[in-house]
Amino acid sequence: MNEPLWLTALKALGALGITLSMVPIMVLAERRVSAWIQYRIGPNRVGFAGSMQPLADLVKMLFKEEVRPRGVGSFLFTAAPAITAISAMVMTAVIPFGGTLVLGEHRIPLVVANVDIGILLVLAAGSIGVYGLTLGGWASNSKYSLLGGLRSSAQMISYELTLGLSLLGVLLVTASSHDFGTFNLHEIVVRQAEVGLTGWLIFKAPVAFVLFTISAFAETNRLPFDLPEAEPELVGGYHTEYSSLRFGLFFLGEYAAMFVASCVIVALFLGGWHLPFVTERAEVGVVGALQQLLVYFGKVGAFVFFFIHVRWTLPRFRYDQLMDLGWKLALPLALVNLLVTGGLVAFGIL
Repeated sequence: MNEPLWLTALKALGALGITLSMVPIMVLAERRVSAWIQYRIGPNRVGFAGSMQPLADLVKMLFKEEVRPRGVGSFLFTAAPAITAISAMVMTAVIPFGGTLVLGEHRIPLVVANVDIGILLVLAAGSIGVYGLTLGGWASNSKYSLLGGLRSSAQMISYELTLGLSLLGVLLVTASSHDFGTFNLHEIVVRQAEVGLTGWLIFKAPVAFVLFTISAFAETNRLPFDLPEAEPELVGGYHTEYSSLRFGLFFLGEYAAMFVASCVIVALFLGGWHLPFVTERAEVGVVGALQQLLVYFGKVGAFVFFFIHVRWTLPRFRYDQLMDLGWKLALPLALVNLLVTGGLVAFGIL
């Protein structure tokens, strides 16, 4: 039964609010974790223990003068940051943050759009995000920005193939114990929860998990794959000529994409809202829904910490190393993994 339009709109606003509120938390976490790794203090002046530092960053961006170089493509220069930010936030529509909440006669799935093409929407929206980087680099009328935009498009093409092939292995495994496969992220989590901890796909498809995680780093332009920015080589890459709020939108898009990537990985490989050694119910009340949300965001927080830790631990790859890893190692490995997974499913081993 279709839910009322007002309820869908309310859930959409809630998902948007979660994403926007997670970005300053992640910014503060990045500053704190990087300081911890490098034996520094980190932000400690603004608010209690530096907790208001993200607000100070926002105020700085709001009042900072916006500089627009001569010769830029006006429309594309303005639209590029918005494309990057919006594409990341659109993906939250299919993220299942919990099971089904029961309120009286109403059954409310804790996902904005419980559609059968959830994975395809994630792939499509993630692919659109690269247009913001490429168009921003092109419209900036700067050689550094142009090179950064070209790098982002080449990087997306290289790792999108591996991303898709690793997902095919996941779909094969989830379909093996049922009569049909599914692209619905909510249904994939439910199938993992039915089996328990051993049903988590990180154990059934570990190679796909590793390949998907590597590709997610490349898709979100996080170190060691932040070649589109590469300050020592390209000054700032695609956003070299941006300032003020437009730079802030690029900033928002990167962190929102990192949050969404963590959510997708948790849903696909880490059992979503399922708590190990606890029997999961398909329908829950308010208390059960809150528990599922806490479990889900606990897992997401752990993976965000992993994203941040990698950034401040590993050095940046060279551009040729990035391409070699994508085309000569990750893509062939993804093909072999798909072949092996298909064989194991065909013989009933998985």
